[in-house]
Amino acid sequence: MKLPKTIQLDISDTQVFDLAAAPGEWAVTGSFCFSDTDPEQLSRKQRFAFQSGWMGLESGGYSTFVQVTTATDDEFEGVVMALADMFVADFGAPDRAAAMPMARDEVRYVADLCEFDDGTLLSLTREQDTGGIREVVRSVSPNTGADQPFKIWELVEE
Repeated sequence: MKLPKTIQLDISDTQVFDLAAAPGEWAVTGSFCFSDTDPEQLSRKQRFAFQSGWMGLESGGYSTFVQVTTATDDEFEGVVMALADMFVADFGAPDRAAAMPMARDEVRYVADLCEFDDGTLLSLTREQDTGGIREVVRSVSPNTGADQPFKIWELVEE
């Protein structure tokens, strides 16, 4: 089974989000964080999180990209428990047992998004429409066999 882990390609996440996820955190899309939110009422950094942030489970911070990673069954269950605990601590679930089914569904959902080779990067775009929150996930596959580090862009001084 595969699950997403946060990754930082540069320091931009620390600049655009209120709280950036640390590299290597298990992640979920985190759209549930915005289910009762009007995006127009969000601060600029909160709006970036709404528009394009994956949520890291350890910190609750956001990452622009996640990387597809193979997870063991024990790691999968750990991610489910961590998310259930977050639902209790931060979202009003009465206890872990009550939160587990929703957490398991959320983790299965992100596992379904990770049907790519290990190392593939995923980005997320989120928007509010009349039916609720709409997510679009895009993949960037690594250049396998290359001797160079994986790059998706390059900054050039003017």
